[in-house]
Amino acid sequence: MVIAGSTPVPSPTPLRQFIVKMYGICNLSCRYCYLYAGPDRTWQDRPAAASPVTLERTAGRIAEHAATHRLRSASLVMHGGEPLLAGAHTLARFAADVRRVVPGSCVVHPIVQTNATLLTERRIAVLARQGIRVGISLDGGRADHNAQRVDHAGRPSWPAAVRGARLLADRFPESYAGILTVVDPTTDPVELYESLLELRPPALDLLLPHGNWSAPPPHVAATLTDRGRALYGDWLCAVFDRWWRGSRQETGARKETRVRLFEECIALLLGLPAGTESLGLAPFDAVVVETDGSIEQVDSLKSVAAGASRTGFDVFQHSFDDALRHPGVAARQAGAAALGARCRACPLVSVCGGGHYAHRYRAGHGFANPSVYCADLQRFIRHVAARLVEAADASGAAVPVGTRLTRGDSR
Repeated sequence: MVIAGSTPVPSPTPLRQFIVKMYGICNLSCRYCYLYAGPDRTWQDRPAAASPVTLERTAGRIAEHAATHRLRSASLVMHGGEPLLAGAHTLARFAADVRRVVPGSCVVHPIVQTNATLLTERRIAVLARQGIRVGISLDGGRADHNAQRVDHAGRPSWPAAVRGARLLADRFPESYAGILTVVDPTTDPVELYESLLELRPPALDLLLPHGNWSAPPPHVAATLTDRGRALYGDWLCAVFDRWWRGSRQETGARKETRVRLFEECIALLLGLPAGTESLGLAPFDAVVVETDGSIEQVDSLKSVAAGASRTGFDVFQHSFDDALRHPGVAARQAGAAALGARCRACPLVSVCGGGHYAHRYRAGHGFANPSVYCADLQRFIRHVAARLVEAADASGAAVPVGTRLTRGDSR
């Protein structure tokens, strides 16, 4: 089933982020997981682990794409499920194989995204020798923040996860990529942020929970008819202010972490090239290879409907250039042309970019809609713009380019 748009892209942007499912099953059973508890069940029909043949063919396809498009760098994201179930040595070999077959001019940046419960000193050392950085998925820096992250027997994952995170921070800081956290607006924003700082991540990714107009994310349904409420936006603004103060006051002995969402928003408001899956109009350049070798769009589309991420391609019979020509991938690279009229007319479009693609979906209407988080994104972007204007006014500098469109709301 293909439900993405079909906007043509004259010159597709090459893929630069290759997300490879090393293991398709997870050792946790998080109660909110869209991947295993959502509408898509294709994982049940796939092998648990990617076979050596599948990994070899995937490495070859990455090398082929890198050579065709003369890529100077490529991101190799080893994912799951829980990728460490495939074994640290398997991850290390695969990263080494990809580096070996890509052109010498292409630098490969490997990372593994894990729930941290299986991290041990020995495993991290194996990854570190291959220059593989480790990203951790956590809901916060306290046990009660992670109450829904349990194993298949219902036991809490926090003790093992925090042990893995602290081991990484203490013994292998050069391999520590950061922490990915899904926003829960019922938590205290500043307390949660500061709890994550205690785990000393070099960077944070704050993600809005996946949902859409037909299946709204938690705590959004009540706000959809009330334009004055933006629970997620308010939460992000509170964390931003705490981060903004800390970043501007930091000393050599006290460093605030990077927060990707905040940095990208600031860059876009300043008119600088930037963009994530959640903000901006830059062409999306990621693709997924499943454990059976299927080439798919990103997993977030699995929160929309069964088969929504499917392309019909695989690494054995198709190249990644074939994936670039898929209508769904083309729509992710079409920028403003893929947005609905309301989004195109919005003064924030160059910063918001319409929001995360999966969050725009409405059954029967596809993806040409504003994000289900439209009010939250407007609240957040205008708030960041107001802080930039305040800083510019205080320093006597010129008002940043993008903030001129957003000065009216600093709530």
